[in-house]
Amino acid sequence: MATFALVDCNNFYASCERLFRPNLKTRPVVVLSNNDGCVIARSQEAKAIGIGMGAPLFKIRDVVEEHGVAVCSSNYALYGDISERVMTLLGSNAPNHEVYSIDECFLDLDNLGVPDLSDWCRNLRQKTYKWTGIPVSIGVGPTKTLAKLANRLAKRSIKSGGVIDLVHHPEWIEPALRKTPIGDVWGVGRRWSQMLEERGITTAHDFAHAEDGWIRKKMGVVGLRTAHELRGYVCHALDDQPQPKQTTCCSRSFGETVRDKDQVHDALMSFAERAAEKVRRADQVAGAMQVFIRTDPFNPNAAQKSLSGSVSFDHPTNDARAIAGAATRILNRIWREGFAWKKAGVLLLDLAANGTAPLSLFDAVAPKDDGLMNAMDTINQRYGRGSIRLGLAGKDQNWRMRRENLSPSFTTKWADLACARMV
Repeated sequence: MATFALVDCNNFYASCERLFRPNLKTRPVVVLSNNDGCVIARSQEAKAIGIGMGAPLFKIRDVVEEHGVAVCSSNYALYGDISERVMTLLGSNAPNHEVYSIDECFLDLDNLGVPDLSDWCRNLRQKTYKWTGIPVSIGVGPTKTLAKLANRLAKRSIKSGGVIDLVHHPEWIEPALRKTPIGDVWGVGRRWSQMLEERGITTAHDFAHAEDGWIRKKMGVVGLRTAHELRGYVCHALDDQPQPKQTTCCSRSFGETVRDKDQVHDALMSFAERAAEKVRRADQVAGAMQVFIRTDPFNPNAAQKSLSGSVSFDHPTNDARAIAGAATRILNRIWREGFAWKKAGVLLLDLAANGTAPLSLFDAVAPKDDGLMNAMDTINQRYGRGSIRLGLAGKDQNWRMRRENLSPSFTTKWADLACARMV
């Protein structure tokens, strides 16, 4: 029997915000989406007072003031760095692992050879909190879907101590299936859960005992695999070598609508540099790119427009100069005056591993690299993103996101390092 564990960081974004700010430890905490729009993460205390996921900030102002809720702008530099620390620690304890998301990691526990797996998981949980400051819950199951289900229950059960092991306690599987609403099963989305509930399938137990033919007809092979995983048959192996990306996108909604072409150009230059950096980090090159600009679809009083353009590179590249230059040419081609633009983005397409992209008849077999991009990446990695740039985008422009409650980048900027004071 296989043994999978899912380690999930509890209220991850809120936990990161609390990590260097002890005054938030007992306060409700919410983290907002880009431009400080909607709630995308909540501490347990925020959930308890009824703040819902996705709630617009302007609609919960009264609740925020009444309960002293700490409101934080999203700080992805901080969250990404803390995530990397957590995943590195987990990987050092279980070499066969799959980083599933920024706050979740599957572990293969088959060959650990420990006398008590539940104790090992509790020790890992304590070690993760001690070394990173992030609380986690661990669910163990004979399949990834059951491990995910066990993790969900471990988060909600005080008695479990943050760990539920369905492998060494198979008698817990049936009660766990009965306790899990069908909408909370991994792989069952909102559309499927609504369809299943209309047919009387309201729990994971109901779904696991449904007929294979009916599931295959209504939900295809994907749904059937989910049902089999709930029955204990492994259909999803550990994916420790994820497939390389075929596209990379960098886009943002503007802090306020923009009519000036120069400001839209500034935004696209910033996005082009960031997208190129992502591709270089993955050691890839792009064969084509697309640029888009859009008005605000939620403003019924504004004229609506969505424009895009694309270009193919003669030579696949990850050079920010070539990508930014192409973005400028596309913008000049698609630009229309008289509209209030709200969002823009750069999408790099046809990605391939660096050095494997096909060459044209006139390409050099080993083109010379001037080292500028490597130098920029090294400086930005050492001193913080944006320390050195091409100089094509202005600073403090209206298009930049609203981040009025942004916490310091405690772990990625020297200027934001936390200071210890003698009392």
